Amino acid sequence: MDADSVGVDRRRMLGWGGLAAAGAVAAPLVAAGPGHAAPGRGGPIPPDTRPGGAYDRYVAKLAADGKFSGVVLLSHRGRTVLSRSYGMADKEKEIRNDEGVAFTLSSAGKPFGAVAILQLAQQGKLKLYDTVGTHLTGFAKEIAEKVTIHHLLAGLSGLSNPDVDVERVFQSRDEVREYNEKWAREAKLVSPPGTRTDHAGAEVAIPAQIVEAVSGKSYWDYVEENIFKRCGMTGSAFYTRPQWLTDKHIAHPYMELADGTVVDAVRNLDKGSPSPHNPGRNPGRAFIDAPGDGGFCTAPDLVRFAQALTDGTVLDRHYAALLTGPKIPNPPQGGGLRARRAAPADASFGSYMMPVSITGGQWLWGRAGGDPGVGASWNIYPDTGWVGVILTNHDGAPLWEIIEQETRAITGQR
Repeated sequence: MDADSVGVDRRRMLGWGGLAAAGAVAAPLVAAGPGHAAPGRGGPIPPDTRPGGAYDRYVAKLAADGKFSGVVLLSHRGRTVLSRSYGMADKEKEIRNDEGVAFTLSSAGKPFGAVAILQLAQQGKLKLYDTVGTHLTGFAKEIAEKVTIHHLLAGLSGLSNPDVDVERVFQSRDEVREYNEKWAREAKLVSPPGTRTDHAGAEVAIPAQIVEAVSGKSYWDYVEENIFKRCGMTGSAFYTRPQWLTDKHIAHPYMELADGTVVDAVRNLDKGSPSPHNPGRNPGRAFIDAPGDGGFCTAPDLVRFAQALTDGTVLDRHYAALLTGPKIPNPPQGGGLRARRAAPADASFGSYMMPVSITGGQWLWGRAGGDPGVGASWNIYPDTGWVGVILTNHDGAPLWEIIEQETRAITGQR
């Protein structure tokens, strides 16, 4: 976002060198809006969140049993309450996971695209009711004229999910962009706009293309400059496969094969996952994450991003409330990420590129994602000032159970 954009005077760049050494920072100004409580109910630190508490013991047991490799972090009002690292970031080079290691996010990076769109809307460069055809060409007439940016961000586009070539090994940023531009234009309108869709990839790819068309920058550059840099996320970027192979600060994904062996996915591009959820997929085959998806972040950087969503750093408070405001109720059962994430909630809703829910009497905003050898989750508990991050780089981690244990520790649910 340009220096003269709306809300610049209210930015508070955090600039932390690491959460454990950061000490106190100003409490976040939660962006209150419809359905969102104002800050103030910080309360005491729940015993289950502390070192040696129930959550800490649970994750330690998983790691001891070989079921967790990665980082978990709990932060309360900008201070680290619990930070634990387990396993190896790179077994071949004997590099251990720690707070400074960046993990690939998979779908947990999708909300960055929604933030980018809202930044441009805040600047008056686009409208949420703009149709696809307002900014992009080459789409079918009914998509170009009927599907709006709001439909895409809220998961209400009615678009199909085109097949993905999971075996292709990409060799450049330009190749990734060209493929994804063509792929998004293969989506078809299979139900009226305003109809719920479940994790349709075109709903992610098209807004990223709109960001590029409006800003004049690649999606990757835009997010790095206007989100990561502004939030002080110094360990986060859209790293390329050559960087993944050489940078000791990037965790490698360890993928389990059909015969039970585990391989470093990025060093074994000829191998694919046998998982029914990701058949044949290998995240290392992407030269760089598709525009609108993924990215690499450290756990402390995701806390910084959470803080930035609530203190005016990346969005004016009204647009921040628009990002996380509930758009449509989520069904209590069914498939896909939304339903699985909604399971423990009292009430769950789709928002822009992420679910939000009322859980244990308080709001919870966040996003999770997974790929072969990859699991990621970040959750914001705005009513009480908590942030929880889970990053794992090994198949077999029970991500949804860990999220549930995190939520129970913070909210006191049983």
